[in-house]
This record gives sequence, structure tokens and C-alpha cells, in this order.
Amino acid sequence: MEPLRMMETSTVLLLLAALGGVVMAGIRFSGKPYPPTWLAMLHGFLAGAAVTLLIYAWATIGLPTLAIVATVLFVLAALGGAVMNLGFHWKQLALPKWLVFVHAGVAVLGFLLLLVATLSSLHS
Repeated sequence: MEPLRMMETSTVLLLLAALGGVVMAGIRFSGKPYPPTWLAMLHGFLAGAAVTLLIYAWATIGLPTLAIVATVLFVLAALGGAVMNLGFHWKQLALPKWLVFVHAGVAVLGFLLLLVATLSSLHS
């Protein structure tokens, strides 16, 4: 498989994960302590699948520099997501709003970089 197809697939998976992330952030910022477990698991599964695909592409066929930076940012966002899930959600504790915000910010930056890398590869 070529890098462009893997980046396109990852971009779509991450877009779907981001939609769930927006819903979950809305739930948290509306005053509820944490989102439904099924939504958090779906969000993590979609994002995890995309990041795994990006890491595989990076290790086997190579990725553009922007996509590599995006992948590193997604791994950092995943660490924040794991902390929220295991440290708070599973213990039925309210997710720290600052951590939700940082997690989302890192993921959005990664998504924008991946989108630019993907669109640049389309046009080259």
C-alpha cells in the first residue's frame, strides 16, 4: 500500500474519532463528569486504528515529515486519552477539563498537520 492511501484512511478514521471527541467534550463541558463508556471506547478504537496505521506506514514505507510530526502528536494525545480513561473514567471520577482541552488541542493540531500532508501528497 502506498503512503497516500494510508494517510487518507487514517484521516477518515481520525475525522470520525474527532466527531466523537467533540460530542464527548460537549458532554463534559455541559457539566456531566464523563461521557458514556461506549462512546469513549469507540473514540479510542477509531483513533487507535488510525495511529497504528500511520506508525505501520512510517516504519515500512515512509511518510512525509508533516505526517510523521502528526503521528507523534497523535501518540501524545493517545497518552492523554489513556490517562483520562484509566485514571478518571474507569474510576467514575470527573475528567479534568484542562486535560480534555489539552488532549483535544494536541489531537486537533495533529489532525491539521495530517490533513495538510495528505492534501499535499494528493497534489504532487
